[in-house]
Amino acid sequence: MKTHWVLALALSLGAIGAPPAASGAGGDDTDGTDETRTGYERAVDLVEAADYEEALEVLVTLNRNEPGNADVLNMLGFAHRKLGRVETAFDYYRDALVIEPRHLGANEYLGELYLETGELEKAEERLGELVAACPSGCEERDELSEAIAAYRKAHGL
Repeated sequence: MKTHWVLALALSLGAIGAPPAASGAGGDDTDGTDETRTGYERAVDLVEAADYEEALEVLVTLNRNEPGNADVLNMLGFAHRKLGRVETAFDYYRDALVIEPRHLGANEYLGELYLETGELEKAEERLGELVAACPSGCEERDELSEAIAAYRKAHGL
């Protein structure tokens, strides 16, 4: 589960334009070679390197081999979003949330995508889900809250 939080942080930072976290989503149990890393860790590395097309190849295979994995679906949504494939990204985020309605990453990233498409109310709904999922606060909640505040400011709301 710790890897999920590291991944979420790294992707959140990348999503708002900051450099991705250097600490590894790969964890401490690998030596960093392709032979020892999982496909998911490889996909995370590719996303952190902004190699979204290559990440998609890995993620599509993972999704085919392990359908119903909300983390993989979320990453598929993220990669498609970064490539400008809005409708496909929406579909993957929604699929992830069908499986795991309180998936922190999918709620955050779907909220950010709603902001990108000018749907503030829907982004705020995603923030509401994050408030319910982590009432004491969490990075995904903070990131989406900050993105909503920046959106409001930029649009004079």
